[in-house]
Amino acid sequence: MYALYVTHPQVRIDPDIPVPQWGLSEIGAARARLAATHPWAHRLGLIVSSGERKAIETAEILAATSGASVEIIEAMHENDRSATGFLTPPEFEKAADWFFAHPHESFKGWERAIDAQARIVSNVDAVLSRHDPQVPMAFVGHGGVGTLLRCHLEGKPIARQADQPPGGGNLFCFDLAKRVVSCDWTPMEDWMGWA
Repeated sequence: MYALYVTHPQVRIDPDIPVPQWGLSEIGAARARLAATHPWAHRLGLIVSSGERKAIETAEILAATSGASVEIIEAMHENDRSATGFLTPPEFEKAADWFFAHPHESFKGWERAIDAQARIVSNVDAVLSRHDPQVPMAFVGHGGVGTLLRCHLEGKPIARQADQPPGGGNLFCFDLAKRVVSCDWTPMEDWMGWA
């Protein structure tokens, strides 16, 4: 059976609100609702979300369809970027490029990519160690740590080339038993399910 790593879709950006408290925008919520109509969403037996509002909102939309329980794990949060505060989209993209290109260094006080990777991998491993591998499940979180998880599962170095397409709201699938990635990043509303 398979697990999904799903990134939250578009959010309401507000420089006056801490990033972890940003919620989904109307576009983001609509995309999540559309994804929840697909058969794969109905099959989910467990949904594990980070504690950030945008991830929880995405998880709750998927859970409303499947009836799956939602487990919140605070430590599955996005890489800690609080040291720089809000960055405009162009500034953020440059910072993200640097973050992935220098995984053993900190960008102006950000959590290092190598540390964020260790954190997301250990939390995913802990969930999988107690989860029934016959039950489909989803992790709902963030693009940065999702990319770091994908690099780990694929046995590849940390690199932004493994990052999701712009806009968020993408997923990749991996085998629960073998922990092998079986599909590239795909928009959540476009993915048709397990082969």
